[in-house]
Amino acid sequence: MDENVGFGLRARGMPAAEVRDRVDKILEQVGLAAFKRCYPAELSGGMKQRVAIARVLAMDPAVLLMDEPFGALDAQTRHLMQEFLLQLLEERRKTVLFITHDIEEAIFLADRVYIMSARPGRLKEVMEVALPRPRTVDCLSLPAFHELVDRAFRVVREEAIKAMQMSEGVT
Repeated sequence: MDENVGFGLRARGMPAAEVRDRVDKILEQVGLAAFKRCYPAELSGGMKQRVAIARVLAMDPAVLLMDEPFGALDAQTRHLMQEFLLQLLEERRKTVLFITHDIEEAIFLADRVYIMSARPGRLKEVMEVALPRPRTVDCLSLPAFHELVDRAFRVVREEAIKAMQMSEGVT
């Protein structure tokens, strides 16, 4: 796994000792230091996601682009990965463009949620998420969280109905 996480750094020509140091630090941060010598087949779904995040973080980008990164995970692992991402972002102060179809995930993770329209996909609404940071699972029980989820659900539902009607030829 350490070879996987350090791949981009080596491709950039970073000296081997620096690659090792950075990879060790990143693996520690993502809680995978003990699995450093494991192969992908030996890792759980959540661990594989953390490896992918570690590989990107090792490159130290200004912006992280994440397209449904937790979509294939079971519900419990998905929630743990969301918390992990929030903690990591709090520590690293990175900007993230996170694409998801999960309304609760969007509200939980985001400061701002962009909702797209039905075909053609256009920006329908921008919702500011003024939930406290650092964000923890405790915010999932806040009335403000549920109000935001309900509001987003109504907008998304309206667009889903439009999309269905378009595909059925109804205008």
